[in-house]
Amino acid sequence: MAQQDDFAPTEALVDAPAQHQPRQTLDIRFTGSGSEYFRIWIVNLLLTLVTFTLYVPFARARRIAYFQNNTLVGGDPLGFHADPRKMFRGYLLILLLGVGYWAVTNFVPGMEWVALAVFMLLWPALWRASLQFRLLNTSWRGVRLSFQGDLLSAYLSLLPFFLPALAFVLFLPAGQEGEQVAPDEVRRGMQVIGITVLVFVALLPWLLARIKRYQHGGYAFAQERTQLRVGNGRFYLLFLKTGLVSLLVGVLAAALLFAVFFLVMGGQNGVRAVLIGAVRPGVLGLVLLATGAGLAYLLLPLVTLPYFGARLQNLSWSGTQSPKIAFASALRFRDLFRVTLVNWLLIIVTLGLYWPFAKVRTARVKLEALSLEVQGPVDQWLSRAQQSHKGLLGDAAGDFFGMDMGL
Repeated sequence: MAQQDDFAPTEALVDAPAQHQPRQTLDIRFTGSGSEYFRIWIVNLLLTLVTFTLYVPFARARRIAYFQNNTLVGGDPLGFHADPRKMFRGYLLILLLGVGYWAVTNFVPGMEWVALAVFMLLWPALWRASLQFRLLNTSWRGVRLSFQGDLLSAYLSLLPFFLPALAFVLFLPAGQEGEQVAPDEVRRGMQVIGITVLVFVALLPWLLARIKRYQHGGYAFAQERTQLRVGNGRFYLLFLKTGLVSLLVGVLAAALLFAVFFLVMGGQNGVRAVLIGAVRPGVLGLVLLATGAGLAYLLLPLVTLPYFGARLQNLSWSGTQSPKIAFASALRFRDLFRVTLVNWLLIIVTLGLYWPFAKVRTARVKLEALSLEVQGPVDQWLSRAQQSHKGLLGDAAGDFFGMDMGL
């Protein structure tokens, strides 16, 4: 398995020994409000619908600018300088690729592997260009950030995620609609699916570690390039703990469901009568049973997603550092769970209108759990960065594609 030195950082320019320079901690604060973002969100939504999604890149630019302008690092906001027209060009490219892939898979089924191969060849390069574009157009104290990850590492990080889909396309038996498939082909198809899923699940923590190592190992600011110093074992431990939490939640949900069933059926005798078929549950019993099953079904993602999200943020950012920069994340599961629970309830009650308020609440709890420790005078870095013209070719590539697929 790959270790963190797969994507080695560039050497930082250091003027004096790091141990002799003072350290300072920069807090991160989020000042946005749900009411402000609601106005942006509703306009974006209406214009997206009216333009048949063509307004999406402009809406995305407004959203990113709002959240970054309201993110204060050490009291100074982040800036966002992207040209929405360039983002529109990138959006058209992604839209064209998606439509082309859909057309091939639906109208020329035998050529599915060709469409998937083309998609695999293009997507890592576009993903890297997206990271370059996003960071190039983000600034702090007037100095732009950058992404220094190389193209080869982008392919090595992302291509393994396409292998299960490629295995399905190449090795699953292809049958026409309405045509009966031979039992041997069905058995072979089930074997392919089973082996592919098992291998992918076993390698998923390692693959996620490579993705995060590439991303967090390419962030650069004022000649400081970060590196993710977290081994693969930490990611496997995270998945193991998440699996145990999911199992515990599943057991509790099953116990809750059985308790509801037990009460509705009037105790042990009623349950036994239903199980042997002597008695059918009434309408009220079926309604209560369905409600209990629905609540149990929602309970699993409501608990496991905040748990995994909080632990992954802490693992990724607390291990991100450079010679003079170190991030820290102290996001607590109970804080993210509480925000997620309230968000879900209010989104359901308001028929989706609480969505922008939920985004602001989630962003605040995640961002304010982060902090940044720097060593040495930051103003000196900024002065040196303003005189540096390093990485113009990579920056130009990201700016040319003009797309943002998220960090």
